Amino acid sequence: MIRIRIGNSERELSDISPEWINQQIRKRRADGISVCVQVIINNNTANIVLSTPTCNSGGGLGRPLNKEEKVLVSIWDKLHLNTQKFSGGNLVAFLKQIS
Repeated sequence: MIRIRIGNSERELSDISPEWINQQIRKRRADGISVCVQVIINNNTANIVLSTPTCNSGGGLGRPLNKEEKVLVSIWDKLHLNTQKFSGGNLVAFLKQIS
């Protein structure tokens, strides 16, 4: 299962489109709201929540990352989702790479 949460809107990966992602991010930024994006991944090989820096998240997993989770974090960082200047395109690219 992969879910995407942008602000208070949350959807399954199968129910989103690049347009929805970009609309959610643009609307919040236009309203002067910092954009929190979280990707929740829970499957046979990974159980992780990846968050942009603007999210008020409460720390790590409490356990070391497994191999698959390390790959996911590496892609997240490579696409600048670990910075405040990420774009909807960065998130779309991430989702395409992991699906």
